[in-house]
This record gives sequence, C-alpha cells and structure tokens, in this order.
Amino acid sequence: MQDRWHILEDLNMLYIRQMALSLEDTELQRKLDHEIRMREGACKLLAACSQREQALEATKSLLVCNSRILSYMGELQRRKEAQVLEKTGRRPSDSVPSTERSPCRGRVCISDLRIPLMWKDTEYFKNKGDLHRWAVFLLLQLGEQIQDTEMVLVDRTLTDISFQNNVLFAEAGPDFELRLELYGACVEEEGALAGAPKRLATKLSSSLGRSSGKRVRASMDSAGASGNSPILLPTPAVGGPRYHLLAHTTLTLAAVQDGFRTHDLTLTSHEENPAWLPLYGSVCCRLVAQPLCMTQPTASGTLRVQQAGELQSGTLVHGVLKGTNLFCYWTSEDADTGQEPLFTIIVNKETRVRAGEMEQAPEWPFTLSISNRYGDDEVTNTLQVESREALQNWMEALWQLFFDMSQWKHCCDEIMKIEIPTPRKPPQALAKQGSLYHEMVLSEPVASGGPCEGLLLQNNAISAEIRGLLSSYYSDR
Repeated sequence: MQDRWHILEDLNMLYIRQMALSLEDTELQRKLDHEIRMREGACKLLAACSQREQALEATKSLLVCNSRILSYMGELQRRKEAQVLEKTGRRPSDSVPSTERSPCRGRVCISDLRIPLMWKDTEYFKNKGDLHRWAVFLLLQLGEQIQDTEMVLVDRTLTDISFQNNVLFAEAGPDFELRLELYGACVEEEGALAGAPKRLATKLSSSLGRSSGKRVRASMDSAGASGNSPILLPTPAVGGPRYHLLAHTTLTLAAVQDGFRTHDLTLTSHEENPAWLPLYGSVCCRLVAQPLCMTQPTASGTLRVQQAGELQSGTLVHGVLKGTNLFCYWTSEDADTGQEPLFTIIVNKETRVRAGEMEQAPEWPFTLSISNRYGDDEVTNTLQVESREALQNWMEALWQLFFDMSQWKHCCDEIMKIEIPTPRKPPQALAKQGSLYHEMVLSEPVASGGPCEGLLLQNNAISAEIRGLLSSYYSDR
C-alpha cells in the first residue's frame, strides 16, 4: 500500500513538472512569436528608411531580434530534449539525489557603462585626418535573456563611449555568465539617404534583387503614372548598414561589486576593418546582484524567544527570516505594516544552528538555538516552537539560507542597491531629425505634384500597416 502511495506521489510530481514546463514553453513561444513579428517589422522599417540614422536604428533592431530568436529557439530545443529524456527515463537528474538543493534566483543589474577610446595624437590633439563617425551599441546576454543599450554616435571628439542605460536581468542564478558584445558601424555621409521618395524606390528595388526589383520598380512607376498606390510586397532580407562585432567580454559573480570597476575586453576588430574603432581594451561598469533570499522573506511564524542571559520562559513574537536577519515583531501585523522589529537576531555565514527538545516545556517543547560569535564571546538565542513540523520548517529555511549564502557569496554580505531602469525613450538622433513614424503619422499626404511625392502615404492600407508597425517598434523599445 505504501509503494502505491509513493507511485501516485511520483506521478503527481511528474504531472506538475510537465504542467510547469508547458506553461514555461508557452510563455517562451509567445516571446519567440513576438520577436519574429518585430523582425518582420524591422525589415519593413529598414526598407522604408530615408535617413541614415533611421537605417542604423532599424538595422540594430533587426540584429537584436535575430539574436533573441536564436536564443529562444535554442532554449526551446533544450527544454524539448529534457522532456524527451525524462519521458524515456534517461533524464540527467537520475544520478543526482532528489533532495539536492538548488540556490535561489536573483536579479543582476549592470550600469554606468563606459568604454575608453585610444585615439592617435594626430587625430585627437591635432585634429588631423578625416572626421569619421561610428554608431555603436552593446548587446548583453544572460542565459536566454537578451538586452541592448541605446545607439551612440562616436567620433574623435570623445574620449570614451558612454551608455546611459541601466540593464536589468530579473532571472539569474549565482552561476550566471553575462556576455557583453560591442557592435559598431561606420557612419558614412550619404546625401542620397535624405533625398526624395524616388531615391527610396530605387533603394528598395535594388535591395530586393534584380528580378524582384524590376517588378517592384515597375509597380511603383505604373502606380505613379495611373495615380494608384503601389502594393506592399512581402519583405525579404533588406540591405542596410552593417554592424561588426568590435569587442566582447563575459562577467560572472566574481565581477559583482557595489561600485565602479574595470574589466578586460577581448578585441575582435583590426585597423583594416571598415568599422574599426581605437578601443583601449577595457570596459568600466557597475555590476550588482540581489539574491531573492536577501530581499524576500524565506520563513515566518510564531516563536517564543529566550534571548541570551534571560532566565524567564521567553518572549512570544512573530519571527520573519529575511536576508541575514531574523526579525522579531510583536505581531504579524507589525511586520506587514513595516513597523520597527522588537529585536533582531543575526543569521550569517558564521552562525551555528542546533535543534533540540525540552522535556520540561510541554507546550513549546521543540527548540532552535542560534549562536553567533562576537570576538571571544558566543551569544546564543533559543527559539521555541509548538510542533515538530514547525521546527522542521524553520530548520529547512535556515539550511536553505546557508546554502544560498555559500553560492551567492559576497552578494549576501549586504543588500546591493539596484536602480530600476527607466522606460526606453525614442533615439535622440531620430527625435532631432524627425523619425519615419512621425513623418508618416503627422505629415499630410501631398495631393498634387510628381508621381513619387508622398509615396508611402498614398495608399491608406499600406500607410496604416506601416503606421501600426512603426508604432509597435518604438513602443516596444
């Protein structure tokens, strides 16, 4: 009979795990579908760009979408393989005890990103040579999570590349690897990009290939001659500015520090590369981490606490274990409303915990001793609980906390401050010069004039589609 109960329990746990994986897969699939739609939008946006800065932003968005799609697809494949192995009874966890602990998750935030530049004396001090500009941005990946910074224009008047973003990763383990990749594109002065829609049509037709381009151009010309609007064909890969990987590095838990720190960069570009930048070979940033065990309560309940030196039976309190402290309040309402605790018991990496039982205390027979050493003195606080189950719950929470501390290491010494990133604003370069979205939404179509005037606004269906596409592009960034 007991074996049957164990079988039923295993089946229930398997069902719960499969349901959880199914929900996770559904959420991951939703993210994948979203990035695929954004990629299609970025392709259309790139094809419609008439200014260099717009094309740079669209190409950047396309690169980020492609990276996220590859990351999500890889994660989905990994989960599917794990499910297959579990169904066939060959899951990797067979060799690992089911009671093995897993460390808590946490948040990782990187900010104050600076990348120093190393210009030649003739370029920076004597201001000689052609003044070239580069568009650069950072791509940051932690697991399947991918974030990006704003695009920054760089020339020899700058001594370093400065990114204003605070990039937050909400799901990370203590074994995280945060990869930073610096991408750059040389910004050429192209007067043609600021030209008329006729040149845009030529750019579109040439980017689609010879045969498709002829058909699109013929469609545009015939539409202009007849006064009708051109059809918007499905957009294939569209040419545009090309970003090159200039440098990269990987940061781990060892790099976490509540302050500004310098890390080495691996340079992947050389001077003959069109997108080469004179990088110094380092990146400066502030990398902080917040384990959940430091910010969220891990256990709570009613305790009778006998503090060190007390001879009485102890004080009845509501205990809350959070971070490296066991906060003791008069009532649970005091804890919920943020009142000051009655007293606090330290629980850190050096704390020793012992469980016991008191025969002379029938109402609160189970005890938990918490000992801390201060210099040569050892201070012990004794906690009494009503049941063995409550004692087990407190012991389990404490052992899990000690394990989390051993994995997150110095991140559990104190809570590091994380500033919540502000919503991304539209690129300033686009805001100054007028974004394609505002050109299409706010501008009125030209009622008369040449056949190519107001090309993108002549057809309500086309303009509505691109308006919605561009609106989602800017709102999701």
